Amino acid sequence: MDKERIYAKMDEMDQYLKELQEVIPDSLESYKASIEKKRATERLLQITIEAVMDICAMLVKELRLGLPSVEEDFLEKLKENVLEPSLVKKLKEMRGFKNILVHGYSKIDDERVFEILSEKLKDFQGFRMEVLEFLGKN
Repeated sequence: MDKERIYAKMDEMDQYLKELQEVIPDSLESYKASIEKKRATERLLQITIEAVMDICAMLVKELRLGLPSVEEDFLEKLKENVLEPSLVKKLKEMRGFKNILVHGYSKIDDERVFEILSEKLKDFQGFRMEVLEFLGKN
C-alpha cells in the first residue's frame, strides 16, 4: 500500500483546514458581509472535500475493492472495513454539498455554509482519525 501518497494527501487536507480556520468569520453577519470571506471559505471547503474523496479513491484502489461507478461508491466501498457507517453518511452529505459549491445547482445558502463552518469541520478530523487508525493496522 502506498501509504506515503495517502499521508501526503492527508497533509494537504490538513493544510486546507488550517487555512479555513484562519478565514472563518466570528458570526453569520460577518460572513454575509464579506464576499471575500464567503468565496474563500466556499473554495476551501470545496478543495478540502475533494481531498477527502481523493483519499477515499486511493484507499479503494490500494485495497482492490473494485471500480466504483460513481464517486459516492468510494465511500460505500470503504464502509465498515475502513470508515464507520455514521461517518460515511456525513461524508456523503459533504460530497453532495461540494457539488452545490462546484456546480451552483442553486444559490449557495450562506446560513448552510456558515453552519458547516461552525459545526461540521470536526467531521474532517473524524475522517482523518479513522484513516490513520486503519493505516496503522495495515
